[in-house]
Amino acid sequence: MSDSTALPVIDLADFDAPETRDAALDRLRTVTHEIGFFHLAGHGIGPAAADRLIAASREFFALPDAAKLEVENSHSPHFRGYTRVGGERTQGHVDWREQLDIGPERDAVAEFDPARPWEVLHGPNLWPAQVPQLRPAAVEWMDRLQVVGLRLLRAWAESLGAPADFFDEAFAHPDPLLKIVRYPGHDRSVTDQGVGSHKDVGALTLLYPEPGSTGFQVQRDGAWFEVDPLPGHLLVNIGELLEVATGGYLTATVHRVEPPATGTDRVSLPFFLNPALDKALPTLPLPDHLAAAARGVGHDAHGGALHAVYGLNALKSRLRAHPNVTDRYHAELLRSFELGR
Repeated sequence: MSDSTALPVIDLADFDAPETRDAALDRLRTVTHEIGFFHLAGHGIGPAAADRLIAASREFFALPDAAKLEVENSHSPHFRGYTRVGGERTQGHVDWREQLDIGPERDAVAEFDPARPWEVLHGPNLWPAQVPQLRPAAVEWMDRLQVVGLRLLRAWAESLGAPADFFDEAFAHPDPLLKIVRYPGHDRSVTDQGVGSHKDVGALTLLYPEPGSTGFQVQRDGAWFEVDPLPGHLLVNIGELLEVATGGYLTATVHRVEPPATGTDRVSLPFFLNPALDKALPTLPLPDHLAAAARGVGHDAHGGALHAVYGLNALKSRLRAHPNVTDRYHAELLRSFELGR
């Protein structure tokens, strides 16, 4: 069971106005130190862009299974494309959702360097030919959210006493990921998780939940709280990389999604803004009064090490989450580099 709770609201426009800027930076720092989640207003993305992407996404998910499986991620060594219901794992347990994973369009690396195993993640996306409008809608969405995310990263740097461009080099060529997710209604006879409890492995996440949707929950003080979407707002949380970069001062918070009721469904658009795969976020030198409140960095949710280089965390996460792709292309890689633990 969970109670409903309201998360703080931060208005991105407040960072642009001299009379509100300092207070907005203080609020951003405080909220993400204490909670790690907030609703974001003032991002400048109107509802039409989200409506286009959700409409195209629903058209894709309504296709016959055979059509969706033409772009299944089992055809992609790069973990791109469609994941069928029950095809992903979180904490080793089945997630009850179907989704498309979309990343930067890049050429595949013909032979990756064993010292750079994350290079297997470079590659093309798999786009459904039956829904041609999905590709431009998704690319537009990713481009616009990347701009918002980079603005937030610069604000975080300033709020923590660093120059605004402190993280710029790591994000000069970012490696974002968009998941287009549908949670079908479920009676919980197979699993009780839409997606299981976890922290995000990257830098930050900007989520657009379908208006009126339910089931998104955040853990605070050992209890689960339902978070209702606010119309026109994005839901933002930081990932483990920002926790590492700040010595644990900023908080990557555990969250999960419960399946909708039988006979209903929901579509969700989580966008993960990450640095280049081969980049580590620089350690931010906190002022003494903030450093004293830094909690330090522990292990990931599986008890393994958190890596500063983003690509190692990303690859570890994909290898665990998508066993069909791992077993087909990367069984040896799972045993190497201690990524499987």
